Amino acid sequence: MRNFKPEFFFFLFTGLLVITIIARWSMPDLTKLYVEETEPEIILPSDPIIAFGLPIDSFKLDTGIVRRNESLSDILHRYDVSRATIHHLAQNSKKVFNVRRIKTGKPYYLLMDNDSAANPRFFVYQPDAINYYVFSLTDSLGVKAGKNEVTTRLTSTSGVISSSLWNALKDNDSNPNLANELSEIYAWTIDFFGIQKGDKFRILYEEKFVDGKSIGYGKIHAAWFEHINKEYFAFNYKQDNHEEFFDEKGQSLKKAFLKAPLRYSRISSRFSNSRLHPVLKIRRPHHGIDYAAPTGTPVVSIGDGVIIKRGYQKKGGGNYLKIRHNSVYTTVYMHLLKFGKGATSGKRVKQGQIIGYVGATGLATGPHLDFRVYRNGHAINPLRMKAPAAKPVKKENFAGYIQLKDSIKTELMNIPLQTLAAN
Repeated sequence: MRNFKPEFFFFLFTGLLVITIIARWSMPDLTKLYVEETEPEIILPSDPIIAFGLPIDSFKLDTGIVRRNESLSDILHRYDVSRATIHHLAQNSKKVFNVRRIKTGKPYYLLMDNDSAANPRFFVYQPDAINYYVFSLTDSLGVKAGKNEVTTRLTSTSGVISSSLWNALKDNDSNPNLANELSEIYAWTIDFFGIQKGDKFRILYEEKFVDGKSIGYGKIHAAWFEHINKEYFAFNYKQDNHEEFFDEKGQSLKKAFLKAPLRYSRISSRFSNSRLHPVLKIRRPHHGIDYAAPTGTPVVSIGDGVIIKRGYQKKGGGNYLKIRHNSVYTTVYMHLLKFGKGATSGKRVKQGQIIGYVGATGLATGPHLDFRVYRNGHAINPLRMKAPAAKPVKKENFAGYIQLKDSIKTELMNIPLQTLAAN
């Protein structure tokens, strides 16, 4: 046997140790491999997509728009739903929804089995962004009413008028229907037929959303309008469980009379003691205001009162109404196409109540309203009439109102005025 020096054994031992360590590090963890093979990763199912209270991703979905003169029967028959089923569905649904009320242009949805047969299971009709009706096409053959969740967000808009309030809102990507709301708020203080280029406005209001999509506006919190260089503030304040708009001093914006008996038209003829009559071609007094508006435009009473006369003048005012508001003021509305529902002699009417519709009856060249105001029996210019205000903020509520007004006024006036290059 050969003799080995001690150094040989040292290097041999060291080498074997290193090889063992390297082999250990590179060897797979069999325990870990066993666990991975026997316990695979668990993938949890995703949450279902819920709409109209149904897991719509579990069905085949077909959508459509109600066509002109189309009924529920017409729609469902296209999906091979039997006439008998449709009849029973309509009968069972009467207490919740009358299927005859389905309207042209409204969306509907068909949910069908997610297989080759694709049998229809549910029909959903949506008359507006919030409400919907779910018709079950199996078993109960009934209908359930539902509502989409609505969220609100405080938002604002502003503008400088170049042509009209409506166009200013539309041009600034705001809901143009807010023009109607402003005309209601300021109906007693601003003549919206006299809005001029350069008038300005700011509005602080709530916007409604369904599934992140705007569906319109809600409550208006405050508004500012500058008309012919004069500022008009409006702050929404609730007292006695009733919301109303007040000015900076707590005075109600409401008056005994509206500024005008109809919305958005134009003044075609003003109060005059000598006007050239468009039909008779002679000069005669015209103690009223002519508002040119499309046929059928609603006409409202400018204040509470009693209808004291309703009649027809073939060679004069055509269909007309006379309303006595109190011992001082009386108003007359002429050339009406027809009268409002219940607008008969002796009936009481409320401020803003529809009493008729714009027409061209009697001696008229085109559709318009001839509106007249009498004070103590004498004709006065309606545009210059000053009506008394409604009740102001109560004394016991005044401090709270001022605090609210001051805080919201700061927010309102910080809204930057939007302007367009075309302005």
